[in-house]
Amino acid sequence: MTPPAFAACAPTTVPPVWLLLDAGDDHAIHHAAHQRAHPEDGRITTDPTPHTNSLAYLALDLLRAMGRDSFARPDAERMATDAAWRAVTCWTLTTRIREATVLRAHRLTPERLERLATWRAETGIRLVLVAHTPTEAAELRLRTRLAAARLTDLRTISDTASILDAIGPPAPGRCPGPPPSDHVHRLPNLPRTDVAAFREECKRRLNEADFAHTDGQYQAGYAAARTWLTRRPAPSAAPRTKDAKGAVPQDKDAVPESSGHWPDLEGLRLFLARLTVSSPSPQHTLARVRGAQRGFLSRHLQLDVPDDLIERGGPGITTVPITPRRAHALATHLPNPLRAAAAAALLFTGTDQSLLAMTQIASVDEHATRLAIDRDSRIYIGTPPGPRHMYAIPPRARPLLTAALAFRRRTPRTTDHLGLFAGCFGTPVRFDNLIRDAGLDFPAVTHPHPAQDWHTAARCRHLPAALRG
Repeated sequence: MTPPAFAACAPTTVPPVWLLLDAGDDHAIHHAAHQRAHPEDGRITTDPTPHTNSLAYLALDLLRAMGRDSFARPDAERMATDAAWRAVTCWTLTTRIREATVLRAHRLTPERLERLATWRAETGIRLVLVAHTPTEAAELRLRTRLAAARLTDLRTISDTASILDAIGPPAPGRCPGPPPSDHVHRLPNLPRTDVAAFREECKRRLNEADFAHTDGQYQAGYAAARTWLTRRPAPSAAPRTKDAKGAVPQDKDAVPESSGHWPDLEGLRLFLARLTVSSPSPQHTLARVRGAQRGFLSRHLQLDVPDDLIERGGPGITTVPITPRRAHALATHLPNPLRAAAAAALLFTGTDQSLLAMTQIASVDEHATRLAIDRDSRIYIGTPPGPRHMYAIPPRARPLLTAALAFRRRTPRTTDHLGLFAGCFGTPVRFDNLIRDAGLDFPAVTHPHPAQDWHTAARCRHLPAALRG
């Protein structure tokens, strides 16, 4: 199931704090709290690391409860205290964690309780504190610390049976570990012929099963192009001026009447990116693009793409689909939202990291569906911006981009023109660490291509009347 892109917005109401006073330090209560946890369903349980009062460790404990625990590796990149808490807040809002149970709350210092109170106020999470208070004096000390941390709206439960009822039954449907791998039908090498002969050549060369899968991709591209074009007016022919006698002057440099070029290059690039971003292989991409070209021809438009499409970089060529397994790997291996989003961008854009390094906070739209990089004005200061490099953000990557946006906007002294992936692509060492920590294969890194991405080089023009079928 494809997850929606969640908005990282502030809560309107904050539920009261549930204070579960476990006088006997019953193991059954701790076991029930752990069994109740289900991060995918919005509930986590954390047992703070003992023998430390570090604020950073508490944030990492919460990240670990969310399933983001790769920082435990000795060679993993570390996060500072404030960055770790920003990550906790952003992941809570983005993935809609709505309930957090903290065990052994009686050991939390006032500073740690204040951090939890701030986290609760920013996210609206339902906070459940399980504390061991064997005496009235211990309970009084705990309530004093809670009051100092502005955690005063308490619902207190003290007997074991009531505590177990408040925690609830074990979470159903828990599936520990990564999702299974996706199965994709591999396509053979497809003919490099143009759109006019592509389908017939595939039918002649391929066996029945391979042709059926190839034709499915071809027809998907055809239908997508037809649908997209119905929502946009076709480009009109270039206007011609007449002289005083009403005749059209014959200027050798004039644009022919039938050469109407598609004016919206950004829209065309985004369409091609959306068409191919989920393509599992370059052969699937080739079939989809040829189908799209056929769809354009049916509307008297010629879609031109590079002849060396398969050897280029960009969506569907040097990208890999963000499958549930890859999304799980990004979320668990990279607890820093910026680094998780940067790795996801490498996967779904397939472009060079030098271009991604130019991504601004404002490059991502409100719903995290597209990424627009203004390369020219970033390189040539003062130059009017030209058509931007457009990339489609697949659904499973949108929560990662949403969390990264929230993380950057919560960083002090941040404006929308600053870089989104700050520190991820800045130096070779940081970039190598990002690739290592992600633990995935990045075709754009292992098979770099110096030329511009194929969909950026694509053009569309109106067919002359003499060539229309």
